[in-house]
Amino acid sequence: MHIILTILFIIAGIIVVLLICGLFMRKVHYVNRELIIHAPVQKVFEFLKFLKNQDQFNKWATADKENRKETFTGTDGTVGFIYAWSGNKSAGQGEKEIINLVEGKKVETEIRFVKPMRVSARVIFETTALPDGQTKVNIINTGTLKYPLNVMIPMAEKNFPKDLDASLLLLKDIMENNPGN
Repeated sequence: MHIILTILFIIAGIIVVLLICGLFMRKVHYVNRELIIHAPVQKVFEFLKFLKNQDQFNKWATADKENRKETFTGTDGTVGFIYAWSGNKSAGQGEKEIINLVEGKKVETEIRFVKPMRVSARVIFETTALPDGQTKVNIINTGTLKYPLNVMIPMAEKNFPKDLDASLLLLKDIMENNPGN
């Protein structure tokens, strides 16, 4: 019985420390990754602005692809288009909306998760023309996590870059090796 109480006190202590830390931690996360693609900026931008195309390279969009239920509202590639999904625990439930387009330069979306928890973030693709028909693509993931969820920001900022880099590498492969895109 003494061991169980000790374990419970240790767990409670860890939770209290995390809650106290959350009071003093920042509430905004920000991750920016970039990659050079050997394809013209207009080709890359035209592909990126369609949310349905993003499923081809977005690492997170591949979770539970077989059972995921998807709905689309509006015209893809235009401001106001909403892509919503619902799936298993890995996929969760949420929606992504195009909130701003700057032709040839930027696709800004807001992603709103319902499950596993209610949070939202901005996902921004920026394209920059480079010499020799190349394009620099930046992907930015930023948002606010309210207390006490803000204690997860360091973990998110550690893990997001790997996932964003994997997505950018898939995008690069699509743009450079699939002439139809």
